[in-house]
Amino acid sequence: MTLPVVAFLGIGLMGRPMALRLAAAGFAPRVWNRSPAKAAALAGSGAVPCADLGQAVTGAAVVVSMLEAGPAVGATIAAALPSPAPGALWIDMSSTRHDEALAFHARLDGHGMRFLDAPVSGGVAGAEGGTLAIMAGGSLHDFNEALPLFGALGSARLVNPAGSGQVAKLCNQLIVGATIHIVAEALLLAQAAGADPAAVREAIRGGFAGSRILDLHGQRMLERNFVAGGQVKSQLKDLHNVLAAAAEAGLALPLTAAATRSYESIADELGGADHAAVLLALERINPGQRLGGGADQLA
Repeated sequence: MTLPVVAFLGIGLMGRPMALRLAAAGFAPRVWNRSPAKAAALAGSGAVPCADLGQAVTGAAVVVSMLEAGPAVGATIAAALPSPAPGALWIDMSSTRHDEALAFHARLDGHGMRFLDAPVSGGVAGAEGGTLAIMAGGSLHDFNEALPLFGALGSARLVNPAGSGQVAKLCNQLIVGATIHIVAEALLLAQAAGADPAAVREAIRGGFAGSRILDLHGQRMLERNFVAGGQVKSQLKDLHNVLAAAAEAGLALPLTAAATRSYESIADELGGADHAAVLLALERINPGQRLGGGADQLA
């Protein structure tokens, strides 16, 4: 099978392992980043580093963007047009607002291009292992065209028209962000009330409270390992986007709002730490309470 010419834009924490997965699958993606050194570091991997955005996207049949947030995606689309091939498929795998995804779709459609919003869940480990959950919004035809590429990155599901992928990601991030906060509260309560928090975690893992959040982030909290996987600043951005979507839909989400305030309280100081660091926000409003006895691991 002849693979399409693919441009991959954004070689960050998630973008780097995703681009490497595509290179290993034979796509030979043209890789670009605003900081050229990050793209250049992929030389020799099967990817093709491009110092210039135009060099990356000119004639590309598929453009994948994995950027920090909606404004960066919008600016990159504006700078890239009209260089991709006529009828090219732009797949935005960044996490953006729902209304931003709809605007990207409209702008690309006006240039004769197609669009899928396809944000991901699974963190750096999922990106490295090719086990990302991919939530795609767009047409069935375009989704099917993208399946070979998605297959190198993880498991994809079409969740309805353009913009729906971002809605699914917001639902995912709402559950993740709030559950991390609840796990922190539960473990701190266990310790404060005289139980062994590690033993409590083990005892409840097999019951209805069991989850990947309890498994992975609960262990991080016990070890006080806040070295970045999913970052506080990214989680906070997503929760702000959840609240924006809720307001647009006329919904009040009080638990999400409360969790958002906790992440906000540490974002300036610990924005680059793992989102399990929300434990630190909880400890700060409970003077004298500290989970475990180890030193904080932040880098």
